[in-house]
Amino acid sequence: MKKKILIVANWKMNPPTSSEAEKLFAGVKKLDAVICPPFCYLDAKIWSSGAKFTLGAQNCHWEEKGAYTGEISPKMLKSMGVKYVIIGHSERRAHFKETDEMINKKLKAALKFGLIPILCIGEKKDKDAEIVVDKQLKEDLNGIIEKDVKKIVIAYEPVWAIGTGNFCDSQKAKKALRWIQEKTSNKVLYGGSVNSKISTDYTKVGFDGLLVGGASLNAEEFIKIVKNAQH
Repeated sequence: MKKKILIVANWKMNPPTSSEAEKLFAGVKKLDAVICPPFCYLDAKIWSSGAKFTLGAQNCHWEEKGAYTGEISPKMLKSMGVKYVIIGHSERRAHFKETDEMINKKLKAALKFGLIPILCIGEKKDKDAEIVVDKQLKEDLNGIIEKDVKKIVIAYEPVWAIGTGNFCDSQKAKKALRWIQEKTSNKVLYGGSVNSKISTDYTKVGFDGLLVGGASLNAEEFIKIVKNAQH
């Protein structure tokens, strides 16, 4: 049986206007993919009725509610029809100083409210891959029971490849995939400067899908990525 390839679009803080978001949603609405727009565009039903894609979020807090200005809770996301949530992205770790302890709490909260977490892990320097991957998996998954761990999707993103255009060679990425597979049986995605020309390279070496950043903001390019990877 052919395994299902999971493709996730991370729009990050894009596009800048609702009219541009509407156009982008319309361009990808027939894709079998997960779309993670900014929070303000999460109510995609307004302009995307009949869409085939699944809705995801880029982050969440670990509390259900409370005095946390500027945050959004997993319960709020669930109530809006969100199914997936990205947690621990390298940009959250770097720019907002999210620690593995914070990421661990977010994972537990997301699971509590029935969301599927996409846990991002990855090294800043190529030579540190195995050490960093091992440390992040141990600390991020600490205290989560086995049946819940299995629900988590892991996204391997070498930080040095994100947004740089210097994508990680698929054979090099395959080594990190093997290290992850030695520790978990989870679905594992690859992310980091993915485009339509190289998208199938990663699924061919064993990745279960892709986490796509900048290329997902171009509907035509993202459609190519999804179709190439899934076929």
